[in-house]
Amino acid sequence: MKYTYTALFKEENDKVFARIPDLDGCVTTGKNLSDAIDQITDALNGWLCVAEDEKLPIPAPTPQIKIRCADDEIISLVKADTMEYRARTNTKAVRKNISLPAFLADFADRQNINCSQILQDALMSMF
Repeated sequence: MKYTYTALFKEENDKVFARIPDLDGCVTTGKNLSDAIDQITDALNGWLCVAEDEKLPIPAPTPQIKIRCADDEIISLVKADTMEYRARTNTKAVRKNISLPAFLADFADRQNINCSQILQDALMSMF
């Protein structure tokens, strides 16, 4: 799933604190603004993946114009793509047993085709 939320950034004591006001606990820090953007993007993806997995409610993003922020805070949109994030971070292989018609299994064997790789490629092309 793809999401866009507003993040708030505040520089303090040689760090940049970042938070997504709509998502309780979605906070992090960075060495500078660029690093804080990377860190909050990662935190946002992680927060959303847990919510999706646990079937927890995911709050709708508040329109930026309605978000209250301090004068010393930077406001920015941050995008998350949980499918892309999972593909990048959850690379553990799991074994799946599939059934093929015998003629296709024979054909694959004769052609030295890796059926697992073909299936992976086909599924990856779907998102």
